[in-house]
Amino acid sequence: MMSWNIRTGGRDRTGPDRRDLVCRVVAAQAPDVLAVQELRGFDRPGVLAGFADRVGMRPYLARTCFGQPVAVLVRPPWRTRSAGPVRRPFHHAAQRVELATAAGPLTVLSTHLDPYTGLRRRVEAGWLVGAVRRAPGELALVAGDLNTLDPGTEHADRVARLPAAYRRRHLRRDGRTVETRAVARLLAAGLVDLWTRAAGLADPTRAGGAVEAGLTAPTRHGGGVEFSGMRLDYLLGTPALAARLRDFHVVRGGDTEYASDHYPVVAELNLDPA
Repeated sequence: MMSWNIRTGGRDRTGPDRRDLVCRVVAAQAPDVLAVQELRGFDRPGVLAGFADRVGMRPYLARTCFGQPVAVLVRPPWRTRSAGPVRRPFHHAAQRVELATAAGPLTVLSTHLDPYTGLRRRVEAGWLVGAVRRAPGELALVAGDLNTLDPGTEHADRVARLPAAYRRRHLRRDGRTVETRAVARLLAAGLVDLWTRAAGLADPTRAGGAVEAGLTAPTRHGGGVEFSGMRLDYLLGTPALAARLRDFHVVRGGDTEYASDHYPVVAELNLDPA
């Protein structure tokens, strides 16, 4: 399972076209399921289909009136039981895909939470909790750019390094408290942070270099002035799914340093298609 914010559809308005780099990274990782965010322009005819063909996957897109589309792509022979957008007014969007596995149905939600306000992100997190609770079976995954720092780590220094315009995105209304409530709400609903599980971090604040290894934005050459070395991209699974986790890693180096301002995150799970 892989999740990646590819930044404005892999094509900047006044910069390089990064879509070849994006395709090369996806091809190198060859995920069975790809949750992808910031698909600007992918709702135009043929764009998503062309991307999906290049990486050998089937696409399911959720459009948005406010921000940018998101999608879930599935690689054969994995079989899709059902798919559709989560019908709530997300700033960006959320796409749901239910897959058939040998262990029962797996629901994957690709999402990208509001970039501007923590309160709005907390509301959107509640909509995701509802979608997970409506999922059949015990296997579900929330994947995406949650634009939220995790509640188990000290973030004051990272937030302080941000320019003032971006610092406000990660602070509550008092201007001092770091905003972590969206992720906290998802964890309180019983979802498991797969990065924390894989790293064996009962207390991430004492994890030293492991915390640095989990950072997802910015990349070295992909832009990202609004980031100061932050973990904003998550794979959150139900306990039954987390029990099947083999490995979790952030993909770094090579084309990922140029393809986006976010690094992809990948979880290896003990699951087989049905």
